[in-house]
Amino acid sequence: MHANLVQSQETPAPRQTLFTNVHVFDGVNAQRIENASVLVEGNLIKTVSTAAIGLALRPEDDAGGRTLTPGPIDPHAHSMLMGPSLSAPPPTSTWEDFGIHATRMAEMYLMQGFTTVRDAGGANGGLRRAIDSGQIVGPRYYPSGAFLSTRGGHADFANFTSPPGAATNFSRLNMAQEVSGVDDVYMFGRNNFRMGATQLKFMQSGGVVSAFDPWQLLAGSKEEIEAAVQVASEYRSYVMAHSYRKEAIMSALEAGVMSIEHGFSFDCDIAEIMNEKGAYITTNLTAFDPGLLDIPAVKNQPSSLAKAISASATFENYIPNMKKCPVKRGFQTDCVGTVEACNIQIAYEKHLNNEFFGPHQSMVTLTSIGGEIAELSGDFTNPYTLGKLGVIEEGAYADILLIDGNPLEDFSVVGTGDQWFGADPRPESPETIRLIMKDGEIFKNTLN
Repeated sequence: MHANLVQSQETPAPRQTLFTNVHVFDGVNAQRIENASVLVEGNLIKTVSTAAIGLALRPEDDAGGRTLTPGPIDPHAHSMLMGPSLSAPPPTSTWEDFGIHATRMAEMYLMQGFTTVRDAGGANGGLRRAIDSGQIVGPRYYPSGAFLSTRGGHADFANFTSPPGAATNFSRLNMAQEVSGVDDVYMFGRNNFRMGATQLKFMQSGGVVSAFDPWQLLAGSKEEIEAAVQVASEYRSYVMAHSYRKEAIMSALEAGVMSIEHGFSFDCDIAEIMNEKGAYITTNLTAFDPGLLDIPAVKNQPSSLAKAISASATFENYIPNMKKCPVKRGFQTDCVGTVEACNIQIAYEKHLNNEFFGPHQSMVTLTSIGGEIAELSGDFTNPYTLGKLGVIEEGAYADILLIDGNPLEDFSVVGTGDQWFGADPRPESPETIRLIMKDGEIFKNTLN
């Protein structure tokens, strides 16, 4: 009787959403698929066609000749880092403070159109669980767990007089861990995966607006970086490395690192190795902003200003080298600050991508390249394996934007901003992004 009862139950039909009268940017090609229809079934794209799909049409299915694109992907964000006191984080900060900030960041990212974010250090698996279970609103989420940083490195958030190895607020929350030797890398790297990381982040170089580290720093031995790669490979995942100097980038690639972060000293030698190994780079183009030296966090700190002047002179060939010897480059915002400030910085980073590389390459950077980076986390730790990300094709995840205009001709319609510091606050969501769908669910719709 029980078996008959089970057989008699009908499986509910999956939810369907039909978009008609759209021009599709598929995440890859320089030409849109004109006058198309896209059928979403459940959380996947079932059909992309220029012929009639065969369903009864409704007035609300007509998208009015707008552009349908994949949801953008930011492979280098920091949802948990509140700033601007990052180099000396308040010892009174609690998990509630970080959690509330990250919750607001997640919603902001989704309303700006980003349907996937890779967190580049500082976040564990809790935020993803909350998003995926529907408790909070946000994009798909790939956390890295705690930064793996050497003493005095770019993620050393200890007090100035703190002894080596002493616990910090960040280490207790598994946001940053000090590693000294291969055994530490094994211990904290494996703990990161236990805490929900989808990849590891190793801080190999220094930074500009940070307390102890010159940007030229070569942190971490060959053995330590290889240990991080080994731990990641145990989970069929990969390592992303914060790397500035050419020597750092080259040694990271030789050790098996698959994602170079920032990579400001990029040149054609590096490109050759990256293409050979199938590696990726993400770079925050705000580092090449003409007004970089006037940013308060830079100009008000003599040590940071000196580092910024030195770094700017060294990194000036990045953009011509990237054009001459292109590699697969992902988008990167790398914002550490208030939600409102990061909203502005995201729009400005979009603007700079278009200024330096044009609309088609910028759209590819925002979409399909980010999807390929997400896939690097493999089939063990990747939480989203049913479809591809960053593309519009049959079988891909239904992460979709509908946009007024054609971003391949007028990139501003994706929600750019031509000012950074001093810019007016931005709206919750760009007006030109009329619909935001993630995982087959609509989170914004201003079509009617």
